[in-house]
Amino acid sequence: MASAQAAPAAVPYPLSQELLEAVLADRTSDRFVCELIWPRLGYEMNGSGTWSAGPATSAAWRESFPIEPQFIAERPAAVALTRSIAKAHKQLLKQQLGFAGYTIGELYPRRTRRATAVNWLLAYLAERDEALPESGPLPLLLVAPADPVLGHPGDLPIS
Repeated sequence: MASAQAAPAAVPYPLSQELLEAVLADRTSDRFVCELIWPRLGYEMNGSGTWSAGPATSAAWRESFPIEPQFIAERPAAVALTRSIAKAHKQLLKQQLGFAGYTIGELYPRRTRRATAVNWLLAYLAERDEALPESGPLPLLLVAPADPVLGHPGDLPIS
């Protein structure tokens, strides 16, 4: 009897310094930011176009977020992502990208959650001793939204 095999997981979009800086500059959709993280957490695209926890997803993530956690739109997912960054990696944004944070006028939940997402991605690489290339493939970059509270067309409302 042949054993059933799981479908291969989606290959995560390649990370680069250039890409992560575009995320920080709000030049990508919120969904794209999440799609950088979901496959790295073991989430897989299911037949209905939703990312679901897969066999490689840790039990903690699978139980708390059985389907695609909205790291930018939803506070509980953003908090869980923040808490999942090891203390040793909390300063990687500053150390690797020279990111000094947003100015007071730029402090919006969408942007601070993007910074958390980028820091998580840097921690992901650090935990695997993977280098961050300076450049790599980029999606079609968007113009930063005129209203950072609303985000890009199609971004979910912030809760």
